[in-house]
Formats: sequence, structure tokens, C-alpha cells
Amino acid sequence: MATMVNISQAKAQLSRLIEEVQGGGRIVIGKAGRPVAVIVAYHNDPDPRQLGGWRESDVWIADGFDDPLPTDVQAAFEGRS
Repeated sequence: MATMVNISQAKAQLSRLIEEVQGGGRIVIGKAGRPVAVIVAYHNDPDPRQLGGWRESDVWIADGFDDPLPTDVQAAFEGRS
């Protein structure tokens, strides 16, 4: 179960909240009673990613993948009709 605190409580009690997270807790920060952020413990990945990991797979990128979008599709992304 997560502990929920408001922003002003989080500012005033940050050190205590960090200790709680380090002990396995989870903190939800809310604004006006609605969750807006989560504080969780940081876990360093012991195995760094290796470049070229998908080299021998069936994954491919289509020619023109990064070409500009058609005008109507671009307009839709921008909220224009």
C-alpha cells in the first residue's frame, strides 16, 4: 500500500519520505487530493545495455520511416482539421 501525501507535506518531510522509500515503501504525492507523482526507490541496473542487441533479429525499419508525415496526418496531430 502506498502512502499519499500532499505537496506541502512532501516538501516538509522529504528526508523522512526518502527513508520510507529506501525501506521498501512507495509514496504518492497528490495535489488537491489527486495523485500526480510517485516516489519509489532507485535501483541501478547492474547490466548495462549492449549496442546491437537486435542485430540478428527480424526487426527492421522501413525505408522512409523518418520522412515527413502527410499533411492531413500532421494536421490531425496538431489538432487542426
